[in-house]
Amino acid sequence: MVSLRPPLDAPGNRAEVKDHRSLRLAAATPLLGLLVFSALAFSTARAADSPPLLTHWLAAQTNLQTWSADVTQTRTLKTLTQPLVARGRLWFAAPNLFRWELGEPAQTIAVRQPGQMLVLYPRLKRAERYPLDPGATGPLRDLLTLIEAGFPRTQAELEARFKVLAVKEAGGVGELRLQPKSPTARKMMPELKIEFRVKDSQPRATELQFADGSTMRNEFTNAVLNAPLADALFQPAVPEDFKVTEPMRGGTK
Repeated sequence: MVSLRPPLDAPGNRAEVKDHRSLRLAAATPLLGLLVFSALAFSTARAADSPPLLTHWLAAQTNLQTWSADVTQTRTLKTLTQPLVARGRLWFAAPNLFRWELGEPAQTIAVRQPGQMLVLYPRLKRAERYPLDPGATGPLRDLLTLIEAGFPRTQAELEARFKVLAVKEAGGVGELRLQPKSPTARKMMPELKIEFRVKDSQPRATELQFADGSTMRNEFTNAVLNAPLADALFQPAVPEDFKVTEPMRGGTK
C-alpha cells in the first residue's frame, strides 16, 4: 500500500515532481493492486495438478485466521532519483479483511472492508472510498473486481484470474510469479511476485511491477500468526472534519 500523495518534499525529489495531480492516478494503481495482491498472498486454493511447492504453500493457508507484520515498503519510480521508503504495519483477518498503515504515526491507512476500500490521510484530513461493487467505473475497475472476488478457493478460480508464470525455490524461499489475465489490469500491473518461507509458508515479501516501469516491494518482519485482532481495526471511524471523496465516481462529501 502506498500513499496516493507521495512525499513531494523528499530530498532530491522536489525538482522532478512538477505535477502533483499527474502522480495521483499513477499512485492509485499500486494501492489497489496491493489489495489484490494481499488477497492472493493468503489464498486458500489447492489442486492436485499444482506444482508441489505451490500446493504446499496454498494448503498451509487453510489454517490461517489472522496475520500481522511490520512492513518496509520501497517504491522505485522513473520520475524520482531516489526510491521512496516507508515503514508501517499490515493486519489481515480471514476471509478478506486487510488494514495497511504507512508512517509513524500513520500518514496513510488503507482498509479493505465489506463492500469498499477506505483510504484515510489523517494529516491531510482526507478520506477516499473505493466501492467494490458493479457501480464502480473508470480505468481501475478491473483491479477492484479482483479485490471483490476475494480469495481463490480452487486452482481453477486462481487460474481464471491469473496466469502462473513461474514457481521456484532458492535458499529456503519460495517465489510465485503471476500475471493478471484481464487485459485492462495487465496493462496497469503486468506482473506480481510473492515470496514466502518454505518452512512455514508465511509471506516474506511481495513485489509489483507496473506498466510505467515503477516497482513496489513490501518486505515483512515480526509476523504474528492467528493472534486475536480487534474488530475496530477494520472499522475505522472517519472524523467529521475529514473531506471524503469517491475517486472512482467523482463524488465529494
